[in-house]
Amino acid sequence: MRHARVIALAGLAITVTAVAAFAAQTTVVPVPDNAPVQTAPLEVDLSKTHWGDAEAGAGKAAACAACHGADGNPSIPTYPRLAGQSERYIAKQLALFASGERHTGMAAVMVPFAQALSPQDMRDVGAFFAGQKAAAGVADDTVVADGAYAGLKYYEIGERLFRAGDAERGIPACASCHGPTGAGNPGPPYPHIGGQMAEYSARRLTEYKAGTTSERDPASFHIMAKVAGKLTEQEIGALASYLQGLHDHADDVEVAAAEPRP
Repeated sequence: MRHARVIALAGLAITVTAVAAFAAQTTVVPVPDNAPVQTAPLEVDLSKTHWGDAEAGAGKAAACAACHGADGNPSIPTYPRLAGQSERYIAKQLALFASGERHTGMAAVMVPFAQALSPQDMRDVGAFFAGQKAAAGVADDTVVADGAYAGLKYYEIGERLFRAGDAERGIPACASCHGPTGAGNPGPPYPHIGGQMAEYSARRLTEYKAGTTSERDPASFHIMAKVAGKLTEQEIGALASYLQGLHDHADDVEVAAAEPRP
């Protein structure tokens, strides 16, 4: 009887030990949270490309037509005019969209299209639009009723800033970088802004005025941020309106020559 009791107690001890061992093995030990995942912008290297092929770019730009028009002249003011824009500027902006460095405005719409293009595709698309004829809109000639610009037509506020800037406030003339007709400078590259949609120009100037960017090479952005940061909301609107109507006088001559005579 005593032996049976000892055996029973020994069996109980073994069972308790086994349960304790199992519990030790299944105890949940919290693991420290991992540090937040750091996402790096997608690398888009345009330095290894060659000059764009406009013919090849025509096919690659087909998807752009829905918003920007088949020839880069959109019918909706939200979207920028691409016709006549420099190849390098368009390629650079596509690269910024694709890498995630440009993410304001309509960037969410642009990203999937830009990321589907290779760096050379971007140059080709740029070459296609660079060869298209840029149209222009109409500037707002409403007379300003009050304030510092009272008596001027609305677009004339923008015209002053575009042609002469404002020396007292350290604002250079827009024409000094973008040319007298707003045709831009393909070298730096500074964009073609003559005839650009007013709504788009105003939005971009407002973004520059905010002064924040994710660009890894923000030199050009900072140039514009320094200028736009000194502009009032009224001046931004007036400048955008002036740019919308800005075009080369030769275009007027060309249109007049093409009109049928009575």
